[in-house]
Order: sequence, then C-alpha cells, then structure tokens
Amino acid sequence: MILDIFRNDAFGVLELTDVLNKQPFVPGWAGQVIAWEDQSVSTPNVAIEENQGVVKLISTSARGTPANQNTPTQRKVRALRVPHLAVEDTVTADEVQGVRELGTDSALQGVQSVVNQRLGQMGQNLDLTLEHLRVGALKGIILDADGVTPIVNLFTELNVPVPAVVDLDLATTPEGALRPKLHGIKRTIAKTLGNAPFRYLHAFCGAAFYDAASSNVEIRAAFKFPGDAAFLRADLAAGGGGGAGQFQFAGVIFQEYFGGIGDTPFVADDEAIFFPVGVPGLYRQYWAPADFNETANTPGRPRYAKQAVDPEFQRYVKLHVQSNPLPLVTRPNALIRATA
Repeated sequence: MILDIFRNDAFGVLELTDVLNKQPFVPGWAGQVIAWEDQSVSTPNVAIEENQGVVKLISTSARGTPANQNTPTQRKVRALRVPHLAVEDTVTADEVQGVRELGTDSALQGVQSVVNQRLGQMGQNLDLTLEHLRVGALKGIILDADGVTPIVNLFTELNVPVPAVVDLDLATTPEGALRPKLHGIKRTIAKTLGNAPFRYLHAFCGAAFYDAASSNVEIRAAFKFPGDAAFLRADLAAGGGGGAGQFQFAGVIFQEYFGGIGDTPFVADDEAIFFPVGVPGLYRQYWAPADFNETANTPGRPRYAKQAVDPEFQRYVKLHVQSNPLPLVTRPNALIRATA
C-alpha cells in the first residue's frame, strides 16, 4: 500500500521539520532590512526583564561631607506568551497512488515530492504571518491576523509612553524645513536609546507617503544635479517587489513598503515607520518549541512539521505545520510614526 510509505523514517517529525526549515524562506522587507537576533526558548512563555537604569549627573560636594547617594536600578520581570501559529493540510491516497519521481522507479521519492510541495505552500503562509508580526513589532503593537485583536502591546508591557505621531506635511512644507523635522525625529530616537550609536534611520513608507516624499520640493532639490538626479531615478525605480523603491535623504532611507494581506497593507497608505538600524539588542526574535510530546522542553526551532496517517482506513495523511515566533523591539518608544 502506498500509504505504508508514510510510516517510513523519512516522514518522522525530525525529518519533516528539517525539510520544512530548508524550504525557500522569504521573510519580507522587515526580515531583510533588520538583523533580528534569534533566540530559542524551551517554554511557550518569554520572560522580559525591564531594567530601568538611572543615569544622572553627580553634583559637587565639599570634602569630608556625605557623598551623593547612588540610585539603585529598578527591575521588573514580565512574562509574555509566544504566539502559536499552526496550519494543516491533507494528502489523500488518490494523490500519491502510483506517484513516482520523474526518471526514477522510486515511489518513496514521488510521495516525498508531493509532501514537500504541500510543506512549501504552508511554509509560505507562515512566512507571510511572521512578516505581519515583525511589522507589528515595529509599530509597537503586534496584532492577530484579523488586524484588530492585539497579541502583545509592547508599550503597555514595557510601561513606556507611545511616541507622538509626527506630521511632516510633505506637500506644503517649504524648502529647508523638512530636514530639521527629520533631524528632530533622529534626535528623539537617539535620546530614547540613551544616545546609543546606530548606523542610520530607515523608514517603511505607505504608497501615498512615499509618493509625497519623492515629490517633496526639498527632496527633489537635493537631487537637482545630473549625478544626483541619476541616483534618484535609479533608486526610485529600484528596490524590487511590485514597483517598490527607495532613496536616501538627510540620513534616512525612505523605502516604499510593498506587502499586506488582500487590500490591507501592513503599512498604512499615508504613514511611515521610522526605526534605527544597527542597534545591538534592539530587535529580538524568540522561537518557542512545538506542542508535541517529542519537542516539550527543547529549544525552539523556526518551524515544525508532523504527519498522521488516517488511523481507521488509511485514506489520507494529515500534515501539520506550526511555528511559535515572538519578534520584539526592546525599546518600542524608539519607533516613530509619521504622516505625510
């Protein structure tokens, strides 16, 4: 029977998991621009320690008098539940009956091809969901697939204020006024990070915001010379992915964020998310283990796969794929949203 093949060691949880994790992984813009620091955890919860270190100037005092008293560090620990993402598919006996790999006589290889194709399709759904979670982390609030239900509110969990939205007024701001506004965003982020160094600011822009920015009089004036104009033309048309482009101005890389679910973009049409790039420890990504007996209390992997044969009549094999990721921005108040 062809379904007896599924009892082969090649379809065990470890083998299927390895196959799934070797599938082409397209993380999207948030996964490409940011170097997320991965960390495996062995439980479905992540404990975050809030360390409110106090740094202040020490006033002078006369010799022999009592010294200034140091303010101890305040620590708080919060437990966050790691999101559980699971999807299943069914491979029927008819789909694999007599299937073999082209040019071979091996039924096992043929069935594996069918299974790998299904795993690839389900893996793409997980990739899109992970990108959705990452963009949510960049906004400070990670939402569920419905775009409404919050999974984690980083501002609430870390007890930090939500930064004010900056109105750049790109259409009517006179030439010379935009650069100071961008410098203000940069200084606000630097202050929030405790003046920790970062390489540059990156801005994921909605379509309308990007169009307004690329049409702004000050930005266009910065590329009025022939060499700069060529750079502008090339970068506005580059970037890849559905016409998305990018350009650099005043130490900020403006990139049109192209992606979403259906007609709902991950980045709103008229806004942009400004975030620093190159800050150690700012962007973390936790992986919890699957809820299988074999994986309990083991270090988490990015994705898992498992299969179960129809116990009654062996008519089908059910494939189960899951991932348990939690992307976090440890200082969400260093993320600035702006409107056009």
